[in-house]
Amino acid sequence: MLLAPWRSLLTGALHRNRSLPYARYVQLATVRPNGRPANRTLVFRGFLDGTNQLQFVTDDRSQKVSEIGTSPWGEVCWYFPQTREQFRIAGSLVLVRSGDPDPTRQQAHAAAWQNLSDAARQQFTWPHPGQGRGDAAAFQAQKPDEMHPLSQFCLLLLEPDRVDHLQLRGDPQNRSLYLKTQDLNWSIQTVNP
Repeated sequence: MLLAPWRSLLTGALHRNRSLPYARYVQLATVRPNGRPANRTLVFRGFLDGTNQLQFVTDDRSQKVSEIGTSPWGEVCWYFPQTREQFRIAGSLVLVRSGDPDPTRQQAHAAAWQNLSDAARQQFTWPHPGQGRGDAAAFQAQKPDEMHPLSQFCLLLLEPDRVDHLQLRGDPQNRSLYLKTQDLNWSIQTVNP
């Protein structure tokens, strides 16, 4: 698979903003079953090898998982303050759980778990997200095995089909749309900011 033309721009923005720890944070928008929007912040975990798919992790018990089950569409918005540019990346969301039948996705699922810090893995042992607050002891579960993901651990993939890149430096500013075509290539259109 050929890498999309916007990939090098995003990789460059990540590199130039690497001194800012929050430069890996994106906002993911989904649609709730009642049609209302939902938005939350996730940590970008890199690209799935050899693809344009963005990787994130989530808890199978979280609200976003039920939203993705209702509508597989989502969009991330990513702002890089150092370079003053924004990427809005839209496409379909894929949840990868333990036992996924696709060997490549299953391998990526295991690798994502193994690449987490101990503290991040520990969060998957906590009580059910969004439920009434548990007592302090409920957050002190035994440290999970770093090689074997817990059942509630999911890898979340975003398969982009539209990327809107806005560069706020310049007068006028620069904006480009990247659209995935039916033959899985990408068209590029320069548009007004």
